[in-house]
Order: sequence, then C-alpha cells, then structure tokens
Amino acid sequence: MPPCAPGREAGSEGRGGGAGGGRSGGEASATRSPCGPRLSVPGLLWALAVMMAVEEINNASTLLPGLHLGYDLFDTCSEPVVAMKPSLVFMAKAGSRSIGAYCDYTQYQPRVLAVIGPHSSEVALVTGKFFSFFLMPQVSYGATTDRLSNRETFPSFFRTVPSDRVQATAMVELLRELRWNWVAAVGSDDEYGRQGLSLFSSLANAKGICIAYEGLMPLPRAGGPRLGSVQSLLHQVNHSSVQVVVVFSSAHATYSLFSYTIHYKLSPKVWVASEAWLTSSLVMMLPGMERVGTVLGFLHQGAEMPEFRSYVQTRLAQAAEPAYCASLEAGRLGLEEHVVRPRCPQCDRASPENVTDGLLYHQTFAAYAAVYSVAHALHKALLCNSSGCPTQEPVRPWQFDTSGNVDLAYDLKLWVWRDQMPMLRTVGSFNGSLELQFSNMIWHTPGNQEPVSQCSRQCREGQVRRVKGFHSCCYDCVDCKAGSYQRHPDDALCSKCDQDQWSPDRSTRCFPRRPRFLAWGEPAVLGLLLLLGIVLGLVLLVLGLFTWHRDSPLVQAAGGPRACFGLACLGLVCLSVLLFPGRPSTASCMGQQLLLHLPLTGCLSTLFLQAAEIFVGSELPPSWTNWLHSRLRGPWAWLVVLLAMLAEAALCSWYLAVFPPMVITNWHVLPTEALVHCRVSSWISFGVVHATNAMLAFLCFLGTFLVQSRPGRYNGARGLTFAMLAYFITWVSYIPLFANVHMVSHPPVQMGTILFCVLGILATFHLPKCYLLLWRPDLNTPEFFLGGGPSDARGQGSSGVGEETQGKNK
Repeated sequence: MPPCAPGREAGSEGRGGGAGGGRSGGEASATRSPCGPRLSVPGLLWALAVMMAVEEINNASTLLPGLHLGYDLFDTCSEPVVAMKPSLVFMAKAGSRSIGAYCDYTQYQPRVLAVIGPHSSEVALVTGKFFSFFLMPQVSYGATTDRLSNRETFPSFFRTVPSDRVQATAMVELLRELRWNWVAAVGSDDEYGRQGLSLFSSLANAKGICIAYEGLMPLPRAGGPRLGSVQSLLHQVNHSSVQVVVVFSSAHATYSLFSYTIHYKLSPKVWVASEAWLTSSLVMMLPGMERVGTVLGFLHQGAEMPEFRSYVQTRLAQAAEPAYCASLEAGRLGLEEHVVRPRCPQCDRASPENVTDGLLYHQTFAAYAAVYSVAHALHKALLCNSSGCPTQEPVRPWQFDTSGNVDLAYDLKLWVWRDQMPMLRTVGSFNGSLELQFSNMIWHTPGNQEPVSQCSRQCREGQVRRVKGFHSCCYDCVDCKAGSYQRHPDDALCSKCDQDQWSPDRSTRCFPRRPRFLAWGEPAVLGLLLLLGIVLGLVLLVLGLFTWHRDSPLVQAAGGPRACFGLACLGLVCLSVLLFPGRPSTASCMGQQLLLHLPLTGCLSTLFLQAAEIFVGSELPPSWTNWLHSRLRGPWAWLVVLLAMLAEAALCSWYLAVFPPMVITNWHVLPTEALVHCRVSSWISFGVVHATNAMLAFLCFLGTFLVQSRPGRYNGARGLTFAMLAYFITWVSYIPLFANVHMVSHPPVQMGTILFCVLGILATFHLPKCYLLLWRPDLNTPEFFLGGGPSDARGQGSSGVGEETQGKNK
C-alpha cells in the first residue's frame, strides 16, 4: 500500500465542509496504549463507518436536503490528555484557532456542531464534562459507563450503545437463570472495569448472588505489575467450588489475565465476558485459549450493514492512489503537527484481508448510527422537509434536543471453537428479560455437563436456608416443621401457617384445618350408642316390670310409684348422652348438664328416701319409728323429691347464667384439624352443680352402710350401699380419666361415665329385684319384704334394694 492510509492506531483524520457554516467532528479509539506505530483495526473501521454515514447523508435527498456535512477525524489513543487537544480544536471559534472567552455562549459559533465519540469510557468522562460546559452535543459509540447517564453532570452527552447497567443486569439474570449463585468477579483497574464491577456487584447482591472473590486487575504497563493481587485470587478460585468468573475488563487487561491462567494451567471455568473483550481478536487469538473453559457474554444487537464491506474495500483501494494521499495531506493544513501527528507507518499494511474479522460483529453500526443521530437532530433544528431546509440562521450546538441513552437488545454469544479461532454462536437474548436457547449451548466440560457453581446444594422443597458465615449463598438446609412452610425458595426462615391452617413437615404450603368434633359415625360413638341401647333397654324393661307388679310387696317395699319415677329419671339420664355427639352448639352445651343433673337428682332423691326408711326402722327407738315413717311416705316424700330437684334446678340455672359453657374452636391441640368442643367456664361452679347429687348419694351411703340385717327379712340396705358405691366409683374414676385423656376424648369419656353410672345403679339396686320377681315369686310376700306381726313393727317399711336374702324360710 502506498504511504498513505485513512487511519492510525485508533482512527483517521480528515476535514471537509459543514452545514450552515459549521462542521461535525468525530473521535475514535480502541486501546489505552500510547499513540504509536500500530494499526488498530476496530478504530479504522469506526472511522470508515463515520465517513460512509456522512457520504450517504450528503448523497441522499431525504435527510438535510441541499446541505452537506463535513467531518474531522482524530485519534484519541484512549488517553484523556491526547483527546483534549482535538477537543480544544473543535471548540475553537469558527474561522479561528482559539476559543473565545464570553459570559454568554448562546451566540457562540464553534468550529463544529457535534462530536462523535470517543469509544473509551474513561476518555468520555473527561471530554464529556468539557463539552457539557458549552452544551456541545457529544455522541459516543462505545462509552458505556453508567456515570455518563447523569444528566446533571453530562447534559449534552449521548450515546448509541446501552449503559453498562443494562449489560450488568443481563449478566445477573443469566447467573440467576442458570442457578450460578457462587461466583468470582474481576474487573480492570480503569473507569470501565471499576464501575462495571461495582454495578455488577450491587445488582448481584440484590438478587441473592454471592461474590466469593472480587478484585481489580492493574492495567498492563511497561515495568508495572501484571496482575497484582488478582494472581492470588485466581489461585483461590482454582481451589474452590467457584466455577464461574465474571470478567468486566478491557481487552488488554483480559489478555494478561488469560495469559497467566494458561501459563499456570489453572482449571477450566465458565468466563462471563463483558462486551469490551468478548469479540476482541487480541484475546481470541491468544494461544491456549481453547483450554480456559467456556466463554460467553452479551453483545448489543446492531443492524446489518451489507454495503460496509464493499465500502471498506473501496476506501482501502483508494489509499493506494497518490492523488488520494495528496488530498489527505492538504486537509491537514492549518493544524499544528502535535495535534494532527505524523502518519502511521504500519497503516501501510492495512488491507481487506486483515480487517475482515472486524466486519463480522457489526460493532461499527454504533459509529454509523451516531452520525445519523446528529443528522436527524440537525434536520429537526433546521426545520427541514422533503424539499429543503428553510431556516438560514446558523445552528448552535445547544439547540439540539435528544435523549441520552438508547434501548438496545443484547444477544448472548457463546464461543464455539473451530480450529484455533472461536466462532460466536447466539444462544440467547436479553431485552428486559432473558431468553436462553439451551439446545444451542455447548459446555466445554466433560460430557458437556452444565457447570454448577454453588456454595451449597439447592435446598429441597420444604427446606429453608440457615446461613453460615458471611455469604448468604453458604447455608445449611433446615426442614420446616409441622405448622410452618417454605414460602419462597430463597427463604431463610420458615413461615408460620395461620391458626386456621396446618402443614406437615417440609411443606411448601398450608392447608385449611377441618373442624373436628365427636361425629355420629365414629367407632367410639357407635360403641357408646350400643351401650346406650343396652342400658336404656334395661331401664325400660325394669320400669315395665315394676309397673306390671306395682301392687306386689317387692315393688311396694322398693318405694312403689317413687321407684318407677326414679327409673324414669334414669332413662332421661341415659338420653342426655345423645347431646354429646355432633357439632357442638350453645344449646347442646348447656343442655348436656341440665339433662344430666336434674334427672339424676330425681333418681337419687328417691333412693335417699329408701335409705332413710331403712335407717329409721333399724337404728332409731320404736317411739320415733311410726311418726317418721308417716313423714317418709305419701305427700311428704314427694315434697322431699321436689325440693331436691328445685335445689338442683337453682344451681343449674346459676351455673348456666353466670358461668355458661361456651363453644370454642381450639386450633392447637390437633395437628391437622380444629377441635370444636364445649369448654367449661368454671370448674368450681361445675363441681358445685355436682354437689347436690353427691350429697344425696353420700347420705344414702351413710344411712345404709352400718344397718344390721334381720333374719328372715330381705336386706334392702346392702343393695343401696352397693348402688352408692357404684355411683362414687364411677364419678371418682371420671376425674383423673377426664384430666389425662386427650381433649378430643372428653365427650366420649363423659358419655361412658354417665352410662356406667346408670348401669351401676341399675345392676346393684333394681336388677336383683327383677330376679326375685321373675324367678323367685315365692319370696314376693309381705312377711319377707314388709315384715309381719307386731314383733316386726320396727322393721316395717325397711324395704330396700339389694341382692342378698338371709334366713330364708323355705
């Protein structure tokens, strides 16, 4: 190639006419190394993309019709100091080499109307503040640092690439999707790497991704350290469970990183690349790169530029013509040598063959779009239409109006090795949300197994994480106990179920509690109902038998009508158990005690009268016997029964009015159900209600326990004694049994106690008399039960209930 070329290390420079007396300027850069005799292919292509866009606009009639854009191209060398020299040239007053000092720059007409570039974020931070002072529009095609999104600091800075925040967000979503929550992160020690690493770290922590190791790589400089502390970081990662390393770095720093990794043969990892080095030929062509593992990263989508390849070939062919070189030399007139700098000798070797790789990834579209964004803004400012631009007034830089950032989608690219050079394969996309194409994934692992990068295994369903150490990703899995559940997969604590819900061990949800009460169909209820049928049948059988033999001496001695009344009361006591099964209600809870105690008092009061007759006839002087017998029979006896029942009714009414039993739902006594039951409000008042019956039973027992039996007479005292013993044994046993069984069993325990109490009285007092009525009618005589003759006057009326006979006369 002849000794002229449109580019040096990071670009090319030229100059032409501008619209409305103004010019547009552009900068291009690709490396941080000092300007030297080395061709930068990306910088050359960015410069050619700017040139092609300007030529297309000037040759078209739809955009800025009748006007032509001009441009100056300068090399920044990725150095802020170098970039400031052409920046001062751009801001020079039109037609002059110096910047005018004014209090008001609204009418100031600089040499150019807009600046394209630079590519480097670190350079853009310096030039952006400078141009923002003059409100000079600056459109970068590669500066992605998020700091440039601050509109207060950089009001006139714009770009045609997304902010690094978008790329960092995409990286975090990729790690989340693949469940890589234990990673290392490395950045280059420059503005791009520092802010990118900071962004990634904050976003990752917010999403529950733990960064096990983090460090900055010094930039490669002559005589400086190569990696510094990152060397020890890499060795730590190499011996840890970390399988994923995020590298937010420039291409040159990444080159040093992988050179060290390859040299020391560190274990292959998954390398999540930032856009700055994902497509860098410097890194791709590093010998041994195919051994470092899997490389993938996000690359912003750019439109196809099918004409660009032929344009590059045409321009490179023009560089071989002496006339073209002379035109470039003429364009340098008027600028000092330290600004323009001498020609790049190595640029002579630029050819379509050695710039082909740079055409593959469409990164030049951002530079191309930057020119068009300026042209469209200018078109709007000049009020242009299809026929022309009617405004003839000069356009000032501050008159442009556009937004700062662009919203571009990203492609997820995976390095797939072909020979010694990787090919980029699209395996997903990110446009606010991540979409992966798992079928296109190739993992450079044994058996193509998807890498796992986790400090702790994924907890199973129903387990929560108990963090150990400083990282939330290192934890022990703890089972959620019954009554709690795992709400979210990343929960550190089990969530309690509501009181009306339950859950088993290791549950991920709660279930509604079913109401539990003593249902009619339960086996215990069916058994108790069978017992009820037997006891009630016996009561009715005895009542019928006593009614049939109501005039017999045996029935008369047992109390006659009072005995039948007592049996009817026992029947009602049996029926009270029917209030315990079924769903409890206020009426059933209150009726249980009322229907139990009142009939039981009626039965015990009749037995008390029997015991009193026996005691009077056996233990008191004869002078008192006839008078007391007259009081213990007839209307006076019924008055005693009535008074006893009225006293018990008063106690029941007080109990139900002051301490009424309540229907409550207990959510805690059963693991999966809610127990609905009647709760006693006051156990003391409950005991007082039992006091009347207990007193009657105790008086019966005292009146018959010490009574002496007489030869030839029926021993009625013994039957009453055993009946009262059955009563006390039943209810005394009820107290510890009720206190120790589960609350669910309280209703059947009460039912059983009531039925066994009735059965005990029936078996000890009434059934022996039925035996005599049916199988020993010869003993059913007045002499045996009521006593005969004057000598037995003391024993008359000493009728009772029992099961033994003594001194029988056959």
